[in-house]
Amino acid sequence: MSTRDSILELKSLVGQSIIGQEAVVDRLLLTLLCNGNLLLEGLPGLAKTRAIKSLAQNLESEFSRIQFTPDLLPSDVTGTEVYYDEGGKGSFKFQPGPIFGNLILADEINRAPAKVQAALLEAMEERQITVAGTTHKLPPLFMVLATQNPIEQEGTYPLPEAQMDRFIMKVLIKYPDEASEAKVVRLVRGEEMPGENSGKQGGGTDPIAQQAIFDARREIHEIHVSENIEKYIIDLISATRFPDRYGEPLSKWLQVGASPRGAISLDKVSRAYAWMAGRDHVVPDDVRTIIQDVLRHRLIFTYEANAEGITPDQVIAELVKQVAVA
Repeated sequence: MSTRDSILELKSLVGQSIIGQEAVVDRLLLTLLCNGNLLLEGLPGLAKTRAIKSLAQNLESEFSRIQFTPDLLPSDVTGTEVYYDEGGKGSFKFQPGPIFGNLILADEINRAPAKVQAALLEAMEERQITVAGTTHKLPPLFMVLATQNPIEQEGTYPLPEAQMDRFIMKVLIKYPDEASEAKVVRLVRGEEMPGENSGKQGGGTDPIAQQAIFDARREIHEIHVSENIEKYIIDLISATRFPDRYGEPLSKWLQVGASPRGAISLDKVSRAYAWMAGRDHVVPDDVRTIIQDVLRHRLIFTYEANAEGITPDQVIAELVKQVAVA
């Protein structure tokens, strides 16, 4: 079985328990293949938690869940130095926190104060954490999937722009259609049946080895990006910073554009998307398909745009319309 076949099998296994959310499953795998982190926003009950749990069950990995609450402390995430008394001699030893896993669910990340959110920054960007002056490396396979509820804002702490930029994509999860929801009801009903596979997702098949992810990343690195596609990516990012060059409505809507991390993410995810599609090169449609997920959390809008209720997706759609492929 080729590396791509292994990843497609993983996608199929996860898709069996996440019905009607094919785009979410795709973005989850793209994030993993790009060695990034994902912010998933949606109402309660739309399978945000189930998605990453299903991925963890079908991939050789260690899953950790952190439930963010207002009273959470940074040490509850990273771990802390614990004093041990052995034979009359005391010493401090590091007790790892739940961040030391492969797939980390940061559930309702905006429920914890800024100090706790900041504890994730080093882990998400540097793949390490520092406690009591000592740096501890995280596992080679590491991804944070953070969730937040867009409706209930009481008792929440909005993520700062610096942390939002650490997420390679922000994905909006919506209600499934009626046919998919009927399948969801039947699926959960079947999982509740007493028996050998009761409550399990994935059908009891052997999990995909971690090595398949590392092999896929090497192959994705070799995906060709032509000069025209590279220029297209840079032009799209530049248009967010200098919207005046494209006139209204972009100049009226955009206040602050995407950072270079946005261009890097757009390049990475486009290559991964092309690889999953079975191509050895990136085409403009790859960029257009994933640009909203990559940029929707990296832009800051003007007062006029917010007052008019303009959504990030509307702005990015106009951006794609205005910027041409060279």
